[in-house]
Amino acid sequence: MRAVITVVGKDTVGILAKVSNLCAENGANIIDVTQTVMQDLFCMIMLCETEKMSAGFSEFVDKAEALGKDMGLRIHVMHEDIFNSMHRI
Repeated sequence: MRAVITVVGKDTVGILAKVSNLCAENGANIIDVTQTVMQDLFCMIMLCETEKMSAGFSEFVDKAEALGKDMGLRIHVMHEDIFNSMHRI
């Protein structure tokens, strides 16, 4: 099972490090990441393997959203199957 994590917000130091740390603490393995900064807007998409997570998926989603709130970012975690279904033509 994999998850797509998106992060959007004002660019600050340490965003990638804190989101990566959240994944590591919960056993989510990051397998791909892309990020860009447009003027002062930070945008990142991560693809993570989640089958070996110590936390349940919904608990991980809640932790990611809480981290985003603390950092003034929007962090959204979505199961890959839902992501693919939403983007299928």
